[in-house]
Parts: sequence; C-alpha cells; structure tokens
Amino acid sequence: MGPKIIKFKKGETLYSLRLFPIGGFCAMEGEDENSDDERAFGNKKVWQRMLIVVAGAVMNILFGLVLMMITLAPNKYFASTTIAVFADNATSSQQLQVGDDIRSINGYKIDTITDLSFALATSKSNKLDMTVSRNGEIKNYTGVTLPTVKKNDKEIIQLDFKVAAIDNNIGTLLSQTFKSTWSTVKMVWASLIGLIRGQFSLNEVSGPVGMTSAISQATASGLESSFTDGLMNLIYVMMIITVNLGVVNLLPLPALDGGRLVFLIIEAIRRKPIKPEHEGYVHAAGMILLFAFMIIITIKDVIQLIV
Repeated sequence: MGPKIIKFKKGETLYSLRLFPIGGFCAMEGEDENSDDERAFGNKKVWQRMLIVVAGAVMNILFGLVLMMITLAPNKYFASTTIAVFADNATSSQQLQVGDDIRSINGYKIDTITDLSFALATSKSNKLDMTVSRNGEIKNYTGVTLPTVKKNDKEIIQLDFKVAAIDNNIGTLLSQTFKSTWSTVKMVWASLIGLIRGQFSLNEVSGPVGMTSAISQATASGLESSFTDGLMNLIYVMMIITVNLGVVNLLPLPALDGGRLVFLIIEAIRRKPIKPEHEGYVHAAGMILLFAFMIIITIKDVIQLIV
C-alpha cells in the first residue's frame, strides 16, 4: 500500500508495487465512485457484487485447502481422535476407554487432532468435560483429568493416551484435507471470539512482524530434522495465515469485505443502495481503526523481539 514504486498497465488493468508491504488491494472501476461503464462494479446486480466481494476471502480458504493437502500428502498415516492405548498410570483412563472416539472437549466440537490440540491449549484447567462415542453410544464425562507439564512458566496440558492411526489413501487424504482445513477455520473463529471475551490477551495476537518471526521459528524447527520437514512447517504456517485472512476478511466489519457484504445485503433488502458517501464514511472510520490496531500490534511485536 502507499505511494507507487513501480507501475505498468496490461490490458485495462494497472498493476503497481507500492512502498508499504502491509497489505494489498484490488480496485475495480465503479467500486468507490460512479461510472457510466456498464461493466463497472457499481452497475452490476446486487448478487453479482456479492459474489465479487466474497470471492477474495473464499479463494484464501480454497488456497488453504491446497496447502493443507500438500502438508498431509507425504504422511503415511493420519492421527484420528479415537483412543488406541493409554500410557502407564493414565489418569483419564478412570473414565475413558480404549476405542472411545472423542467428540467434544469443554463444549468445543472435536473432528480432527487439530481440534483436540486446540481444545487442550485453550483450556484453563486440566480437568475437562468430555463427550465421547463408545460403541455407537454418546457418553458425557466431567472432570476428566489429564497430566500437565510446565513450559515457559505456563502449564501445558498433555494427553496420557495415544490415538489410532488412519491409513493415507486418496479417500482419507481428501477427507482429512477438508476436515483439517475446516478445523483451522473453526480455530480462527474461536480465537477471535476468545479475544473479544478476554480469554486471550493482545500479547497472543501477532501482526506482520510477529508472523515473520513465527514462520522463521517453525521453519528452523523443521530444518533441524530435514529440509522436507522445514518446508512442510513453512507451508503449514502459510496455510494457517491464508485461512486466517479468509475468515477475518469475511467478518462484518467496516473496511473489510464482510463489511461491504453487509451493505450489499441491506441494499438487497431495501431494494436501493445506501448513499455512497455514507458507506464511505463508515469504511473510512473502519480503515482508521484497522490501521491503528495494526500499529499497536506491530509495536508490540517489535518490543517482544527486542526483549
């Protein structure tokens, strides 16, 4: 964003590289101004404009699907959510049994091992409310206790059992790709809700600087074992980021595509558009708040890198 550094025109489209590497945009004729061209964005039907507004976010999520498949494809097996064997002196075995398929933890729906890990990472206690499927019957348990270890002054909940493996074939690969991508979408959504509710602090939110650091750490960690592991870690973090962008961009907030979608829905209901200047004021205010938030997060990220 910002002032143009390099620009060139190809066909009817102007391409430009700009000064600040903090985001990108695609601007169409008639999007924020009136145009007499019948092909302009503002002159298209409401449903067509809705499709265009959500297309970017949807492509982010679809790209996330592709990246997820790339990370899963080399695996010989996938982790299920079914208990296969308990560790010695496992405390959870007092209520759970081998063969139990975990369905939810503290109300958070479990479909994949990613859901399981996220539920444990966000739990405030190692005493969990769990729902499992046992021989086709749903069982609910309270106070299921799991062991913890201390890491960086934080108690980390660990599993005291191993889960069953799923063979990798074309069917399970496709299934796990869709399920795991959906788990990432749920994780992003749950994290946003947790941030609003105060479950997470701003220290746990990262901007471009923090994400660069996280990518470097994940890649370096994988490279300790092999180049392939480093590459897969990099692609996995990229998958999380692109899905994150897709989900956040669809939020009904001013300046985001989700905010534009809200105005289009209102237009469809009223059968006439809201005055462009009024919508412009709302999006401008949202953009100012968004930039202010980005500045705060970037400052926080830089301080954490220095300290």
